Amino acid sequence: MITTPTPSMLRALPAEHRHRLMHVAREVLIPQGTRLFEEGGKAERFWIIRTGTVELDMRVPGRRAAVIETLRHNELVGWSWLFAPHAYHLGAEATTPVRAYEFDATAVRLMCQEDPAMGSAVAQWVGDVLAHRLRSARTRLLDLYAPYGAGSTV
Repeated sequence: MITTPTPSMLRALPAEHRHRLMHVAREVLIPQGTRLFEEGGKAERFWIIRTGTVELDMRVPGRRAAVIETLRHNELVGWSWLFAPHAYHLGAEATTPVRAYEFDATAVRLMCQEDPAMGSAVAQWVGDVLAHRLRSARTRLLDLYAPYGAGSTV
């Protein structure tokens, strides 16, 4: 298995919860250039990438959307489905053809409500993904704007 720097569902969830989650997954093929979601849109689905790349982007008034991060194999696309008000905070676009598992957010939230242990495990997994992405964004910002880069001690 190819490892990724973000917590993958395969490593983060106990087998029982992973199997239950995969029962509601459907395999999808997403053509290159397809917008998966837009910033502010209702977060009704999320994906785990099997192959290909997806860029997360942010609208910038008067300019092209700024790419925030590129996601690859085993990475979670979309976390806003788990937290109210269930609206995407970024946009996402397939930059190559993508094979992914797609999940219905409402079905997964119901599963998590019915099984608190599963809900806790899923929340921990998604929280770990968010923490990783925040650390990555902080490092990128420091590299761009700190006087001596992210590695310096100022």
